[in-house]
Amino acid sequence: MKKRYNPALEKPYFIDEEGARNYDYVNTLTFLQYRGNQKFGNHFRLYKEDLTIISKLLIYFTKTEKLYREYGLDPNKGILLAGPIGCGKTSLMSLMNDFTFDVNHFFIRSTRSIASEFHQEGYQTINKFSNNQKIYCFDDLGVEQNMKYFGNECNTIAEILLNRYELMVSQGYVTHATTNLSASALEAIYGNRLRSRMREMFNLITFPNDSPDKRK
Repeated sequence: MKKRYNPALEKPYFIDEEGARNYDYVNTLTFLQYRGNQKFGNHFRLYKEDLTIISKLLIYFTKTEKLYREYGLDPNKGILLAGPIGCGKTSLMSLMNDFTFDVNHFFIRSTRSIASEFHQEGYQTINKFSNNQKIYCFDDLGVEQNMKYFGNECNTIAEILLNRYELMVSQGYVTHATTNLSASALEAIYGNRLRSRMREMFNLITFPNDSPDKRK
């Protein structure tokens, strides 16, 4: 039996007479479910209890200005998506990247891989992620270890985030991140100075602490 064509699987929006994108919420969820199955397997599904979080992400990434205030979002900040291990943070950010690829593309990089890269290549790694106009999502803030390069230890991600803060202030380029740690745990790792700047850098979107591990 031939599958019925569903345009939402290709583009969950239509272009109006003024050239603006108009998104349909149901079509958007259909698209995310479809793309999630493609990327992560048939076991992937969107959970009803996560729809508020998904809605906030969609409002941010589709630039739905009229809903920013209602959902407590600042378009001049990036997203910090926080929650327990396995709740779906990285998967959702990956899907948001697919969803608005041509207008809000960002690069997802593991903090552990960046720290390992510093160990191999040194301070040029910090410059690589700090001093350019690419938008990054740093995945799993706080799980990386401080690394040494020729005997010099460096909190690589802290240095990158401080530099990204300056890039946001001077040029308006945002940064995204995910973490399974609390604000106090992040402060213990990165220090009060960076935590203060992170409040200015990120819209905090948080899964409940009792969110189940969806990878089980």
